[in-house]
Amino acid sequence: MGNPRLRARPRLRESHVIGMSLATTVVLCAVYLLLGAGTGMSPLGMIRVAGPGGALLAGIDTLAMPTPWTPATALVMAVMWWLMMVAMMVPSAAPAVLLYAALSRGSHGRALGNTALFATGYLLIWAGFSLIATLLQWLLTTRGALSPMYMTLVSGFAGGFVLILAGLYQLTPLKRMCLEACRGPVQALLSQWRPGPAGALRAGLGLGVTCLGCCWVLMLLLFVGGIMNLYWIIGIAVYVGIEKLAPPGPKLAGYMGGMLILAGLVMLAREAGGMPI
Repeated sequence: MGNPRLRARPRLRESHVIGMSLATTVVLCAVYLLLGAGTGMSPLGMIRVAGPGGALLAGIDTLAMPTPWTPATALVMAVMWWLMMVAMMVPSAAPAVLLYAALSRGSHGRALGNTALFATGYLLIWAGFSLIATLLQWLLTTRGALSPMYMTLVSGFAGGFVLILAGLYQLTPLKRMCLEACRGPVQALLSQWRPGPAGALRAGLGLGVTCLGCCWVLMLLLFVGGIMNLYWIIGIAVYVGIEKLAPPGPKLAGYMGGMLILAGLVMLAREAGGMPI
């Protein structure tokens, strides 16, 4: 029958390879963002001026005006969004990827390849979201509603609306359903299991859709705090990880919803009263 320890060693090595690959991907994406993600802007410089809350919450006059984009600008922004999503979402998805690898170990030595396809499917869903976010950024920037300097909304009314929208979504049944699936992916993976590379890609796409349904509105908060505001990027990523992986995650989602709604109402009230945010 062989030594169980010898059989366990390849499995342990596979887990190490997958874990290190995910960690390396996150680090490389984070470094690229810190270097400006090809935009020519410095995230560190922006947050030094605008502070943790961003230009909108700090009440900084951004002097936004309609700014045209070139195809090269659109490509840079789309890549920036996707790599930002990779850096933010892969850490909380890593346990599901490792779980899929464990379930795939009987696939005649194809565990690593199938796991890579599984992760690819997951990241493809966030690539699609990144294209939509880039389109939204283009629409807002070309109409003067988004500061090209700080990459944040210039209207407190718009910012308040986004906060309230995010808060309300946190309280919906769809959010709860997607969060439950993200927190317990075993049942979903087993019920939708299909062998081979096509099954791996399909499973990754399924996880990506569930994850997107759980977190898409939280990513829209970057339009309030600043798309390249490191405080908001790290804060949202940490919150998503706690919501998905920590025991109080479901309750935390409800609390966060209430806080976001309250913050949005305060922003609307201050904007209506002409007070600084």
